[in-house]
Amino acid sequence: MAERPEYPTALGASSRETITLLGQDLAKDVMGEVGFGELAFWLATQRRPEPGETRVFEAVLAALADHGFTPTAIVTRLTYLSAPDSVQGALAAGLLGGGSRFLGVTEDTGRFLHDVLVSVDGDLPSGDQGWDDLALRTVQAEREAKRFVPGLGHHVHKDGDPRTPRLMEIAAEEGLFGPHLSLFAAIGRVHPGVLGKTLPLNGAGVCGAALADLGLPLELLRGFALLARTAGLIGQLAEELRHPVGNDIFLSVDLNNRSAAPDPYSPGDRHG
Repeated sequence: MAERPEYPTALGASSRETITLLGQDLAKDVMGEVGFGELAFWLATQRRPEPGETRVFEAVLAALADHGFTPTAIVTRLTYLSAPDSVQGALAAGLLGGGSRFLGVTEDTGRFLHDVLVSVDGDLPSGDQGWDDLALRTVQAEREAKRFVPGLGHHVHKDGDPRTPRLMEIAAEEGLFGPHLSLFAAIGRVHPGVLGKTLPLNGAGVCGAALADLGLPLELLRGFALLARTAGLIGQLAEELRHPVGNDIFLSVDLNNRSAAPDPYSPGDRHG
C-alpha cells in the first residue's frame, strides 16, 4: 500500500488532543496571550514581531480600516441590501474593490519604492541630502516617462493627509524608519520642484512604505490593506443594521434614471 503524502505546515495543525499554530499550543500559548495584529504579522512572516514592529503594523491597520462611504463601503452595504442572507457576500464584494484607486495604492507604493532602492548602485543614502538626490532622480524619471508616482496625491486631503506624519512619527519612535519611508519622505520634499505643484503623501502610500520597512512580503502588502478594511466593512454592516442607507443609495439612482438613445460602442471610444 502506497504511503500517504505529507503536507508539512508551520501554521495550524490539529491532533485529537491539541491544536498548534506557529509551533505554539493555540489554547495555552496564543489565545488570550497574543493580540490579533501581532498574530497577523506572525502568520505572514512566521516570526514573532518585536513590540515596536507590532505597534507600527497595528498603526497601519488602523490607518486603513475605514474611510467612510468609499466605493468598497457602498458596495458592501448594497450587496447586503440585495442579499441580507449573505454577510460573507457583502464583505467579499467590498474587498473585491480593493484595487489601484482604493487600497491597492499600499502595495503599489511599497513595490515602487522597493524597485527604486534595489536599483541603487552602491550604498543607500545616509542623510537627507542623499535621499533628496535619489528622490529627485526618481520623480524626474517618472515625469519623463509620463507615469504617476504611487502614493502622491489625495482626492480629499489636498493640504496633507493626517495619517502620513503620524505613521512616520510612530515608525521613528520605534527605530523602524527605514529606507522605504526615507525615500517616500524625500519624494514629498522634492516633487514640487519637478511637478510644479505640491501634492500630499497619502496615507495608503505611507502605509506601503512602512510595511515594506517591516520586511513584510511585497506580494502581500495589498492583503494587509484588505485585512484592515475587513474590520471597517464589518463596521459598515453593523451600522447598516442600525441606521440603513443602502436602500436610499439604491433609490437615488433607480428613481432618477432617464431613458436615453442607444450609444453604440466603437473601438475609437477606448481611452488610454
